[in-house]
Amino acid sequence: MKRVSTPLLAILIAASALMAGCAADSAKPDKAPADSTKSAVGAVPNKAAEDRALERWKLLIARKAEQAYDYLSPGFRATKKRDEYAREMNERPVQWKKVLPYREVCDKPDVCVIDLQVDAGVKLPGVSNMVSTVGFVTETWIRSHGKWYFLPEANAPAGRN
Repeated sequence: MKRVSTPLLAILIAASALMAGCAADSAKPDKAPADSTKSAVGAVPNKAAEDRALERWKLLIARKAEQAYDYLSPGFRATKKRDEYAREMNERPVQWKKVLPYREVCDKPDVCVIDLQVDAGVKLPGVSNMVSTVGFVTETWIRSHGKWYFLPEANAPAGRN
């Protein structure tokens, strides 16, 4: 039997704890029912913003970040070139597998905050297989000239929120 090093064991324990925590969070019934027209805080959800968020993530999952670039806000695109963004996103050591909408709050006409559940595989040092994990991301989407765009945080790496 192969002996596992202490740092590797610590990483595995931390990854297991993270996955257990995410699994516990996903069981919480805080999402409004699908047939409801109001979210938990009373703001009307915006299906168009959610659809755009899911379209963008489908492109990221397919490693087509050069196309996902078009979903970024015009202001952000003015600060980062398409090829630079595509390289940063496509070369990440995570393999995104699936994304699901979790919650959406649109308390302003042109701003929606969308929480998404992201299933991914992560390659950990010393582990031969990808480790599956579930995480949640919060994205801010803004409407500009009638179209919804993802607005990355100013201090976050490209596409990470």
